[in-house]
Amino acid sequence: MTAVTAVTVYQYDGCSTCRKALKWLAAEGIDARVVAIVDAPPSVATLRSAWVSSGLPLKRFFNTAGQSYRNGGFKDRLATLSDDAQLAALAADGKLIKRPLLIADTGVLVGFKAPEWAEFFAK
Repeated sequence: MTAVTAVTVYQYDGCSTCRKALKWLAAEGIDARVVAIVDAPPSVATLRSAWVSSGLPLKRFFNTAGQSYRNGGFKDRLATLSDDAQLAALAADGKLIKRPLLIADTGVLVGFKAPEWAEFFAK
């Protein structure tokens, strides 16, 4: 199906979207290293690499619907924070990160939408 050889999925057990993503990967026969995003959030270096690789705006890496985002006042603060400060905030609180976060040797996916994931793995 794909030339992807290394897949890591940062996920949260309490997240139904993460469960759907893991179920989708299993159904497609895609082996992934699964990391609990709250217990072991990605490092600043990992996040920076994923952000650059994704080509997405850094804001897309934030779980804007989450409690950490709301309680941290990120809606108002995000535009004033440097990229380094945003990456540090994400690395410090796994619940602040949009999930699931899939990091593969061929690219990055933020969030789960089956058609996008199918297209990614079809390459």
